[in-house]
Amino acid sequence: MATIRIPDENRTLTEPAAVRGYLGSIGIEYERWEPVHSVAPPAPAEEILAAYAAEIERLKASGGYVTADVIDIHPHTPGLEAMLNKFNSEHWHEEDEVRFIIEGRGIFHVRPRSGPVVAIEVEAGDLIRVPRGTWHWFDLCPDRRIRAIRLFQDPGGWTPHYTGSGVDKNYQPVCFGPTYFPRQATLS
Repeated sequence: MATIRIPDENRTLTEPAAVRGYLGSIGIEYERWEPVHSVAPPAPAEEILAAYAAEIERLKASGGYVTADVIDIHPHTPGLEAMLNKFNSEHWHEEDEVRFIIEGRGIFHVRPRSGPVVAIEVEAGDLIRVPRGTWHWFDLCPDRRIRAIRLFQDPGGWTPHYTGSGVDKNYQPVCFGPTYFPRQATLS
């Protein structure tokens, strides 16, 4: 189940109804798919997509998505730092960012147009849809491992448009634990 932290309010949400309600209030769609299909971790992308075909087709029909793939990131992924640097600065897309987490953990930071920055830690079984135009950034948890199904409205994928606000520099790019707090800096 996703965990939400609102650092500027020193608030954490872990109860499923509270997580869904809060995310819905800021326009983020969230679902928990249980039970997660049993697909062995080394399974090829084609096997994962086949196992989740019914769920993928439902999402395609409801969101206008035309293609799905599997992203597999681990500590030995070639060019990992460059890849992460594309996602860990505040940006937005011209289409939705949809991820269903199969394995591993990551953290989305979302900056609503009004209200505080929200950190959303996702794990296996979590489906998140960050709507087009939403200011956000993403980073991996310390184990630097995530495998996810991605859905796209444009077969070419999406392009990040960076805000250049610097807000992302005010928050630690790590997952939750007893030491997760916003960096002490002034928001731009």
